[in-house]
Amino acid sequence: MHDGISLESLGVPTAVIVTTAFLHEARVQRAALGMTGIVPVVIDHPLSSLADEAIRDRARQALGQVIGVWRGTQPDPA
Repeated sequence: MHDGISLESLGVPTAVIVTTAFLHEARVQRAALGMTGIVPVVIDHPLSSLADEAIRDRARQALGQVIGVWRGTQPDPA
């Protein structure tokens, strides 16, 4: 979230990807850093322990959301 906020503040379109386990923390960080307009892209948890095919599944899960964030049409996840 910090890197995404830094990039956005420089005008670089950014999509911050978090897993479901870290969505709450992402919201807290963006509020604390004054960037509540950043909409996180949420994928299933976990990520780091997965095999290649499962990681590809997570990438597919994120793709549409990333495009929505860049277009400004992605709703903030509940």
